[in-house]
Amino acid sequence: MTAPFDQKPAAGWRRRVYEMVFEADTPYGRWFDLLLIWAIVASVAVVVLESVAAIRARYGSALTAAEWAFTLLFTAEYLVRLACVRRPARYATSFLGAVDLLAIAPTYLSLLVPGAQALVVIRALRVLRIFRVLKLTAYLQESRVLVDALWAGRRKIGVFLLAVLTLLIVIGSVMYLVEGEANGFTDIPTSVYWAVVTLTTVGYGDIAPRTTLGRALSAVVMILGYTIIAVPTGIVTAELSRAGRGPAGRQSCPGCGTGGHDADAKFCKNCGTRLTEAATG
Repeated sequence: MTAPFDQKPAAGWRRRVYEMVFEADTPYGRWFDLLLIWAIVASVAVVVLESVAAIRARYGSALTAAEWAFTLLFTAEYLVRLACVRRPARYATSFLGAVDLLAIAPTYLSLLVPGAQALVVIRALRVLRIFRVLKLTAYLQESRVLVDALWAGRRKIGVFLLAVLTLLIVIGSVMYLVEGEANGFTDIPTSVYWAVVTLTTVGYGDIAPRTTLGRALSAVVMILGYTIIAVPTGIVTAELSRAGRGPAGRQSCPGCGTGGHDADAKFCKNCGTRLTEAATG
């Protein structure tokens, strides 16, 4: 996931910096990405460790110093990215640009909140530094395959979610009639909440049926939950498998007439005949 191609400068030092910062097909680009990945992981680890009271009490000064070091590093990286693209404003308002800004802004904003009563607000701002982990998506090429698979199956998943939502409303309404307010099902939204918790097999237990009919319905909903969970998994798995095979070629085998070969296939998958250049190229 990189900046758009039309953001690449035509020549000069900005082009060289762009190729190092946004592209990973050069030695310098690979080293830059690798070092930045480790910096992101380490900075997120600092945020996590700082949230532990015992560790913060003992190593608070070191964690604060490390946090400011990472903040200055990511600030420099953000400024370099803005400097080497053709349209800085366009990158700054993009998803990756917003993530880069969120990675550094909370640390600076925490300095602007005065007063001891604002410590809770400061901590909330500092927790936002966890957005740095989103920067890792820019260096995981496989994430594009997953995103493409989810996008390809969006209609099937949408229909599935609509069907589940309808089912939850029906189940919640029935449980409201069966159990009633006396057993904790005070209204239909509360009953739908129970249906969501039960259908997803989470089972908090804060609301539970007490009648025989309600418990029987609960058993049906629990079993149904295991079946429903497998549906979106199957949809995404099928799309991932299709994405992994790549686009299919349009030309049939000159030997046996079999079609549906991969776009980069050189030989027929059925008889082994060499495909023509039109089929492979």
